[in-house]
Amino acid sequence: MDIAPRQIRRPRPAAAPATTTTSTSTPPSPPNPMRIAIAHKQTPVEKIRKRYPGGCTIVDVTSKAEMPWRKLSPFWPHGGFEVPTEKGRVGESVEGVWQGLKVFTNEGPDTSRLHITDLTNLKRGRSARRGDVLGHALTFAPPASESPPLMDYVTARKRVYLPLYAQQLARVDEEVEELRRLSMEGTLVLLDFGTNGTVEDLSKPLSHAALIKAFLEDRYPACE
Repeated sequence: MDIAPRQIRRPRPAAAPATTTTSTSTPPSPPNPMRIAIAHKQTPVEKIRKRYPGGCTIVDVTSKAEMPWRKLSPFWPHGGFEVPTEKGRVGESVEGVWQGLKVFTNEGPDTSRLHITDLTNLKRGRSARRGDVLGHALTFAPPASESPPLMDYVTARKRVYLPLYAQQLARVDEEVEELRRLSMEGTLVLLDFGTNGTVEDLSKPLSHAALIKAFLEDRYPACE
């Protein structure tokens, strides 16, 4: 009699371990990034608002602005701005120091600009009487030679204008923090008479509104 072959039982595959579903809480959303833009003061408000259909807050930071924003202008006489390249010499405003140090073909530094507090007659530009701008003096002191060393425009911006305006922003911390708050809530547009934010770009004046923007974004240009 034939014996049927024994059937070999194959072991059952082990059951997969039970998986448990754990609920994970959604990570908190990152804070709204600051949205800051610069526009020329003479740009019509309607045109600015069309650029930002989602809405924007417009703040004039020029010397013609309403208070308290006028205090952000480099023309504002906060007082006590020491000339970075001449210890002990102080001016009433950032602009007064900057304009006073200018040297022209026919005119040297002008200390009178240091004492102006009414925001007028601060500018010193090229003219037939003054001649061309040669650069910025290191000090207001009488030169020791007929050809005293001068700073070129980029160097003067880094050694004089940038450190002085950083001091000014530190003095108006309440206004700066309010701008920061506005930029977190929506687009903030700062008005200035210029929009150039590149220190090395000599084709246009440096915009202090652009420096405010850089300050708020923690990328203020390096000073020397």
